[in-house]
Amino acid sequence: MLIAEKKRKESISEYIIFMYQTEDLIRAYNFNLEEIYKYVIQHFPVEDNMKTRIKAWYRKTANQMKKESIEETGHLEELNQLAKELSQFNLELLKSDQSYRKIFDQAKLHINRNSKLSNGRVSNPIQVCLNGIYGLLILRLNGKPVDDNLKQGAHAFGDVLSYLSYKYQKRNNGH
Repeated sequence: MLIAEKKRKESISEYIIFMYQTEDLIRAYNFNLEEIYKYVIQHFPVEDNMKTRIKAWYRKTANQMKKESIEETGHLEELNQLAKELSQFNLELLKSDQSYRKIFDQAKLHINRNSKLSNGRVSNPIQVCLNGIYGLLILRLNGKPVDDNLKQGAHAFGDVLSYLSYKYQKRNNGH
């Protein structure tokens, strides 16, 4: 099973963040699948037939990005839709689940701060959480320092997304 398929089944927010990373990786290699294969896929500790499947998946993702004209910036429509679904589910849980409400309230300060930092470009609290976690990942990948305030925010975002994803998977699997 491909990593993306596994993540999609297990944690929708992890899947979205993984796909953000995939989009950026494809862009970093200028949509050159041969280089992605040589420098990324070739190093995966899997059989050659799985590497072929992974390369096909990257090709499909890259083609979809081109089709949706997001070669420079933006996210796949599928990811935007999933983020909207999570946002809607967030609103439902805030009304019906006291445990989630408590987790969300603990993250509210960080959500508001990050929303302000985006200069109004990102106001949806779930998108703020997704962007916050992804931003932390990018900082760490680039070896940049992460201050305590950012770490606290990321921890709060992670709590929100983990609980939300757990309930989302549970609901979508008929439990």
